[in-house]
Amino acid sequence: MAHSIDLGSGDDIRSSASPAQSSRVQSDPQQCGQSHTDSPAVAPPGHRRAATVAVACVRAVVVRLALPAVSIGMLLLVWYLGTRYRVEFYVRFKNVPTPMDVLREAANVTGTSAYAVNVLNSLRRILVGFLIALVSGVGLGLLIGRYGAMRRLFMPALEVLRPIPAIAWVPMSIMLWPTTESSIAFITFIGAFYPILLNTVDGVESLDGVLLRAGRCLGASEARLFWYVILPGVMPNIFTGLAVGMGVAWVSLIAAEMISGQYGVGYYTWEAYSLVNYPAIVLGMITIGALGLLCSGAIRLAGRALMPWLAYAKGARK
Repeated sequence: MAHSIDLGSGDDIRSSASPAQSSRVQSDPQQCGQSHTDSPAVAPPGHRRAATVAVACVRAVVVRLALPAVSIGMLLLVWYLGTRYRVEFYVRFKNVPTPMDVLREAANVTGTSAYAVNVLNSLRRILVGFLIALVSGVGLGLLIGRYGAMRRLFMPALEVLRPIPAIAWVPMSIMLWPTTESSIAFITFIGAFYPILLNTVDGVESLDGVLLRAGRCLGASEARLFWYVILPGVMPNIFTGLAVGMGVAWVSLIAAEMISGQYGVGYYTWEAYSLVNYPAIVLGMITIGALGLLCSGAIRLAGRALMPWLAYAKGARK
């Protein structure tokens, strides 16, 4: 016997739905449109990650600059308090100019051509002497560190000359070189040469011999060993020598300019002392420190650019 099931028409099914359900179904499209228009826009995940990275970078920069700012601020605070209350406890601040006096002196002279000429002459002299020391110190240091015969040939004479301070070379350099500029550049060269040389020699001698043997097993010639193995391995020592040499070069340059110079920051500082212009003396000292800081910072930036692998090397500083 056949059984038939009457499903009813579609109208009967629609009519059988409860009123609440039908009203809910009818209101869904309006609710969806309202939710899209009234709800706040949500940034894509890529934009959120970029914003997070930007905030982290800004925070890292602020943290890195905070401690140097505190250090310099403490130095300025000690200077201000000492000159403000004329402290005379072992250290006498009686005749030391205040920070405002130095600031007024800086406002008076920084726009003049004489101050700019002094700064540019010192920079030119330091660059000439330092570049000569860089080429000769690194080149000779590689040869001395690599070959024992070169070490026995050059190191005795260099060790005899090394203890002589750069300031003691000033009278001799005046007699040796025909112009004042060349003699001052020579003094600057003497100051930077020995730190660069000795750090390069130490880097070559401390280089892992396994690297050299591996290069030779791979068929590298002596020139390729120098270029692809020795020089990259010695670069950290070289840049350490460059940083130390730059500081000694500035000391030597200022001493030479004070004694025999006609222009330069050292000459400007010594002239201010002769004229009893105390704010100008302090301004000259601050200028020397700022120029030395810029030069050392340029060396560090060059080292990071030429040695990117050091960012992934393990070290004690975290």
